[in-house]
Amino acid sequence: MTDHLRLGVNIDHVATVRNARGGDYPDPVRAAELAAQAGADGITAHLREDRRHITDDDIARLAQIEGVRLNLEMAATDEMLEIALRQLPQATCIVPEKRAEQTTEGGLDAAAGHNHLARFVREMSAAGMRVSLFIEPDPAQVEAAMRLGAPVVEFHTGSYANLEGEAQAEELRRIADAAALAAKNGIEPHAGHGLTFDNVGPIAAILQLHELNIGHFLVGEAIFTGLEASVTRMRELMDLAR
Repeated sequence: MTDHLRLGVNIDHVATVRNARGGDYPDPVRAAELAAQAGADGITAHLREDRRHITDDDIARLAQIEGVRLNLEMAATDEMLEIALRQLPQATCIVPEKRAEQTTEGGLDAAAGHNHLARFVREMSAAGMRVSLFIEPDPAQVEAAMRLGAPVVEFHTGSYANLEGEAQAEELRRIADAAALAAKNGIEPHAGHGLTFDNVGPIAAILQLHELNIGHFLVGEAIFTGLEASVTRMRELMDLAR
């Protein structure tokens, strides 16, 4: 269990706004620096295969920011492995990726993909990166992460965010149980996807969780209040839940 719940801010959609018109504004690196100043413990960026938002140059520049931990979200492909080994972010998170999806639609099937994933976990761990698997809050997936030797898992909270009432409460219990199982077996549990000011509290109250990764909502809220205010408010709500 941990008292301080880390906040990782995903700055992908700052790049989405930039890419809508081309050029170099707004700059995701500036967003990363502002988020860190406002209380983010790290920055997450997803370098997609189609480069729809974050670019290779963004990752190279983000990896050079002093004192800011970079978590590179990536598909399990040879191209992404080569980039990770070249840029050496402090952390990587292997996520499922489909070209047609608007956003990540669910967790990685680490159980079915064991043979494919093993090399990625092994090589990035050997290079000093902390490897995470983005999975559903399911015991079979936690057990698969254990077999793969992944030190971290991140639970997909998208279903929780989209549900209401008793169905949401049941999904919250699934996340809490999965976090407890991971922690019991020496894996550090994180969570993320679809979290907002309104729904983050119950997730943040799960004491086994060490980190939440939140992006789209914070960047969207920044349009109205500014990025520093958006991150600061999320930080306050997470702390209040602990």
